[in-house]
Amino acid sequence: MNADPAARFPEQMDDCLGGAPPPAALGVAVSGGGDSMALMALLAGWAAGRGVTLAAVTVDHGLRPEASEEAALAARQAARFGLAHDTLKWGGWDGAGNLQDAARRARAGLIADWATARGIAAVALGHTLDDQAETVLLRLARGSGVDGLAGMAPRRRADGVTWLRPMLALGRAELRDWLAAEGIPWADDPSNLDPRFDRVKARRALTALAPLGIGAGGLAATARHMARARRALEEAVRDAARALARVTPTGDVEIARDGLARLPAEIRLRLMAHALRFVASAPYRPRLDALERLTDAALAGRGGTLHGCRVEAGGPALAVIREAAALRDTTAQPGALWDGRWRVTGPAGAPAGLRVAALGESGLAACPDWRETGAHRASLLASPAVWAGERLVAAPLAALGGGCRAVLETGGRSFADRAITD
Repeated sequence: MNADPAARFPEQMDDCLGGAPPPAALGVAVSGGGDSMALMALLAGWAAGRGVTLAAVTVDHGLRPEASEEAALAARQAARFGLAHDTLKWGGWDGAGNLQDAARRARAGLIADWATARGIAAVALGHTLDDQAETVLLRLARGSGVDGLAGMAPRRRADGVTWLRPMLALGRAELRDWLAAEGIPWADDPSNLDPRFDRVKARRALTALAPLGIGAGGLAATARHMARARRALEEAVRDAARALARVTPTGDVEIARDGLARLPAEIRLRLMAHALRFVASAPYRPRLDALERLTDAALAGRGGTLHGCRVEAGGPALAVIREAAALRDTTAQPGALWDGRWRVTGPAGAPAGLRVAALGESGLAACPDWRETGAHRASLLASPAVWAGERLVAAPLAALGGGCRAVLETGGRSFADRAITD
């Protein structure tokens, strides 16, 4: 194998894109550290030969005094490669909770907004083979199953953006050797040596495990094998969803109970988790123990609540319904996406100040014909409605159209097909 990362990178990008043609515009997240600086340099050469417009972005969390200089370093190197560069500021941490998790979520949100504003559909991230190995080790410590041990995906869709990780087969040390040979500077984040962080502990553990033959390459290989197993499970869930499930006009997911009971336990639980995520527009699955309890109760004919949803289990089909209580503070302007999946338009010539919120008990009481819809009462309570202050203007799913229309947006993919992760 050619040890030069620049020679291997085009093949890594092709694998990461999954056979799709290169995007017209691509973003690259650059922190100023060695991994992301290597990614920007590699992508600059790759993009120039393919007519791809590449733009760089840095998030300055403002948590360390060196952060602004690292952002400036990233900007200077972007200019060296002829790339547009933006620095985004984050100051949203209040000192409570998990700092690294908060920073990671904020970074993803800021970069996604930046990409959307620029018309960039995909953003590349600088995770390496070593990052993948550390991820697998940390998830192994938490007792993760197939999904967790599949590690970080080379391509993932979230927040309206496709996130690419084209360096998962490239090691941290070889990338730094290449940077040094190319005369490309980088900054070392001192937090990468702070033993309080789990990532640092995992890095040190890998060094200790090396005599047993447990290293970054082997753990990354485990992630690839588990990713293949996960895809097979997802395809089985997709097939089960096509055979047993349907999405109702009110956005519920109904699943044939007898068919669900006959599925292998792993597929049954995954199908239930998929339904809960779909209805709640949730990025993550519920906890396994809670999912198992709810699924067992539903198969026994008892309902329950989980993950912002409720399950009605009184008939031959289970109904996974959005829970109205979870929407108490969820509002949007007409025309904007509400609850991550509904878009309500109209009425024509409506005055300013209207808002979309859950119909709720008071709204349902103002809909005399709601029973004619045939929908679950609980589903209508959580359905989108248009309000002017405390006055109900329209409830399009509860037979009170008022010139409004509610459309369930699924990104052009069916419930069954969404069981396959991007």
